[in-house]
Amino acid sequence: MNELAQYAILFGLTVGVLGFVLSLHALARAIGRTRVEPGKDVPATSGTLSRDPVWVRYHARYGGYALLFLAFDMEMAFMYPWSVVYRAEGLVALLDMGVFLAVLFLGLLYGWSQGALRRQ
Repeated sequence: MNELAQYAILFGLTVGVLGFVLSLHALARAIGRTRVEPGKDVPATSGTLSRDPVWVRYHARYGGYALLFLAFDMEMAFMYPWSVVYRAEGLVALLDMGVFLAVLFLGLLYGWSQGALRRQ
């Protein structure tokens, strides 16, 4: 199969998925009824109306926690398949994991230097 045929298949699948999604949306709009009620546009918290603003600002330090979590979450997601193919690949797989862990360790050192691990 040549490259142009592969792109044609990809384009056809994209058009098909978009058509399917738009047809489901149109069907839901045609079948479903919308009721205008005054309480629908008011934010609720635990079943009661909220007096505070809905858009609460989070402190910027939570971004560091999120990045560290994602880094170590990705480490575990990468280490399991690596452990499965380690014997077949040998030294190449060991070097790949070493580079990966070194990059994560550099991220940990950066987070530590910025105070992301400090309790506040």
